Amino acid sequence: MAHSSSSRLVILAALGGNLLVAATKCVAAYISGSSSMLSEAIHSLIDTGNQALLLVGMRRAARPATLAHPFGYGLELYFWTFVVALLIFGLGAGISFFEGVMHILHPQPMAHVLVNYIVLGLSILFEGSVWVMALREFRQHGKGRLGWVEAVQRSKDPTVFTVLFEDTAALAGLFVALVGNVLSETLDMPVLDGVSSIIIAMILAVTATFLARESQSLLTGEGVAPEVLAALRRMALSARGVDRLNEIRSMHFGPRDVLVVISIDFHNNLSAGDVEATVSDLERQIKKTYPEVTRVFIEAQDNRSQPPAMPVS
Repeated sequence: MAHSSSSRLVILAALGGNLLVAATKCVAAYISGSSSMLSEAIHSLIDTGNQALLLVGMRRAARPATLAHPFGYGLELYFWTFVVALLIFGLGAGISFFEGVMHILHPQPMAHVLVNYIVLGLSILFEGSVWVMALREFRQHGKGRLGWVEAVQRSKDPTVFTVLFEDTAALAGLFVALVGNVLSETLDMPVLDGVSSIIIAMILAVTATFLARESQSLLTGEGVAPEVLAALRRMALSARGVDRLNEIRSMHFGPRDVLVVISIDFHNNLSAGDVEATVSDLERQIKKTYPEVTRVFIEAQDNRSQPPAMPVS
C-alpha cells in the first residue's frame, strides 16, 4: 500500500506540473512562433494526459475480483500503460514530426526568443525535480542491484518506470529545444528550429517504442523472476512426501498480484490427509516468503500425464 501511495504521489506531482508547464509553453510558442517550443507544449500536454491515464489504470486495477473477472482487474494497469505508449508515439512523435517538417519547408524567424529561454529554463528545473522523484522511487522499489535496462525489463510495476521514462524524454526534449532556439537565433537559421522539433519527435518515438514493448510483455502474461521461480521449485521439492515436481507455472496479474500453479507427484504411500497437510503447509510457506503471491494452486497428479519430471534432489 505504501508503494502504491508513493507511486501515485509521483504521478500526481508530474501531472500537476506538466499541466502548468504545458500552458506556459503554449503561450511561449504563440508569442515566439517556435516550432520546437510548440512540439514541447504538445509533449507536455500529452504527458499530462498520460499521467491521468496511469491514475485511471491504477484505480481500475484495484477493483476486487468478480464472477466475470475471477482473478481481478490487475491487468488493466498494463493495458493503460500500453495506451500511454501509443499516445506518446501517435500524438507526441507524430505531431512533433509534422511541425518540424512544416517549419523546415516554410521557415519563419522567431520573435521574442527571450520568452522561450525563460520558459525552457524553468521547465528544465521543474522536470528535473520530478525526474529526481521518479528516479528515487524506481531505485527504492524497482532497481535494486540490477542494471537500468534489466531493472525495467524485470519490473512488474509500469507506473514508476513510465513516469521515469516520460520525464527523461521530457528533459532530453527541453535541452534539444533550447539548443535549437539558441542555434536558430545566433546563426540566423530558422530551419534549425524545425530540425530540433524532428529530433524531439525521434526521442518520443524511441521512448514510446520501449514502453510499448515492456507493457506488451506484461499484458501478455509475465511470470516471476528466475530466482523466485527457482526458490519456489526448491520449496516444492523439499516439502514432506513429495516424490517429483511435475510442473510449476506463474503469472503476474499486477505488480503485487501473482498466481502460482504447481503440479506435484506425491509418494504413493501417503494418505489423502497427509497430502492435504503438505499442500496447506507449502501454500502458507510460499505466501509468507513472497507476499505478492496472492493465489497458489497445488495439484496432486501422477507424473506420467506431465512433461518430463524433475526428480527430488
